[in-house]
Amino acid sequence: MHTQAGALTERTDQLSPQLSPSTIFFVFSRLALMGFGGVMPVAYRALVEQHKWLTAGEFAKCMAMSQMLPGPTVCNVGLMVGNRYAGIRGALAAVGGLILGPFFIVIGLGVVYQQFGDLEIIRRAIGGMAAVAAGLILATAAKMALAMFAKAHWRRKHDQLKLAMMVLAFVALGLLKWQLALVFCVLAPLGTAAAYLLGDKHE
Repeated sequence: MHTQAGALTERTDQLSPQLSPSTIFFVFSRLALMGFGGVMPVAYRALVEQHKWLTAGEFAKCMAMSQMLPGPTVCNVGLMVGNRYAGIRGALAAVGGLILGPFFIVIGLGVVYQQFGDLEIIRRAIGGMAAVAAGLILATAAKMALAMFAKAHWRRKHDQLKLAMMVLAFVALGLLKWQLALVFCVLAPLGTAAAYLLGDKHE
C-alpha cells in the first residue's frame, strides 16, 4: 500500500503543476459546502471533471486506499490530493477546507433540528434529501465504473479480476447485507493476493 500511495504523489514535481494552499483550501471548501448528502459525488465532479487534478482512475485508486485507512474517506482523499500538489501545507489546507465550513453549518442545523425536528414537513424534507444523496452516490459509482470499463481489455486476467471483485462486493453488500468491515476484510486481501499472483504490479 505504501508503494501505491507513493505512486500517486511521486509525479508531483514532474507532471503535476504546483498549486497554492489557498487555492486548494478554496476548492475543497467549495465542494464540502456543496456536498449535501455526501461529499464524494461532488468531489469526483470537482477534482476529475472540472479542475482535472485527478483522472477517473486516480480518483478510484485514491478512494480505494482512503477506505483502507482510518478516518473519513473524503478527508483521506483530500490529504492525498493536497499533498500531491502542495506538500504538507496543501494536505492541511484540503482537510481544513473540508472541515471548517461544514462544522459550523452542522452545529447550526443541529440546533434548528432540536427545535423543529418533529414537524412532518422537516421529516419529509429529510427523506427527499436522502433519496437525492443516494442518487448522487449511484451516479458517481456509475461514472467510475464506466471509466474503468472503457480502458479494460477483457481478455486480460487482471481486468477480469477487477470485474469479479466488483461483482462480489456488490452481491455481499447489496444483496446479502453483509457488514462492510467483513466484506472488506475478505475481499481486500483476496483481491490484492490475486492481483499480485497475476502480475498486476504496474497498476
